[in-house]
Amino acid sequence: MTTWFNETLYKGFRQSHEIKKVLFEGKSKYQKVKVFESGRFGRVLALDGVVQCTEGDEFVYHEMLTHLPILAHGNVQSVLIVGGGDGGILEEVLKHKSIKRVTMVEIDGAVIEVAKKYLPKICGKAFSDKRTSLVVGDGAAWVRDTAERYDLVIVDRPDPVGPATVLFSKAFYDNCRRVMKPGAILVAQNGVPHMQGPELTDAIKLFQKIWAHSGTYLAVVPTYVCGFMSMTWACDRDITDVDPRKVFDRFDKAMLPKLNYYNPEIHFGAFALPNFVARLLPAPKAQKKAAAKKTR
Repeated sequence: MTTWFNETLYKGFRQSHEIKKVLFEGKSKYQKVKVFESGRFGRVLALDGVVQCTEGDEFVYHEMLTHLPILAHGNVQSVLIVGGGDGGILEEVLKHKSIKRVTMVEIDGAVIEVAKKYLPKICGKAFSDKRTSLVVGDGAAWVRDTAERYDLVIVDRPDPVGPATVLFSKAFYDNCRRVMKPGAILVAQNGVPHMQGPELTDAIKLFQKIWAHSGTYLAVVPTYVCGFMSMTWACDRDITDVDPRKVFDRFDKAMLPKLNYYNPEIHFGAFALPNFVARLLPAPKAQKKAAAKKTR
């Protein structure tokens, strides 16, 4: 008899994965943790019954949250990762030899240990890299208290439930801005617009109160069901207005190991939004001011 893992993240909808073998199942201080061998996507990590990543398609999410902002920036040397216990973001960041230090703050140390043991295809040797500073603790408290400053902040958070709710607040984003160097970029996952549209709208509204420029770009991650995955960004400059020649040149010079999704063409194409996603984004502040003048 076939055993299935049923994910019911969205009301009235579910996805199922065939379970070939359960590799780990337990409860940490914060959440239920499960790793199983699936029939289609290799090993799967689920937290509180929600798929976080799979060996079969993790490269889409992890490559797009790392290489796009790094190459848009052009001189990232220090990175802060909030969350990311599976190590996939960390592993991708460390592919850039130009990066000197990475601080990763993950609240659940149990997830890190599970990833090391059961998900080596995702995290590789990232946790033992000499450039990695691993902090098991509260990411919101870290950005509030640390004296460190970064060129890039990546928020690899789960959905806004439980302990993760604080990672969607204005106070958290204000503190992220505090730890960012001039010209630094923040990127964060913001769910699937088809199912979580208000979440994307709310994030951009908060970004507009803190940064001069913000927006979203998209990628398709098969196990993040219902279409595009939104990845929001914020910066004191417009990262969509980078000379394409610079990005192509930076990509060539980086000599990144084999990638499965990201390339310079995808970099620019990811900012092209379907109409239904574009409508979810509040007008930029400059556009709002211009519209207000026209009505006077």
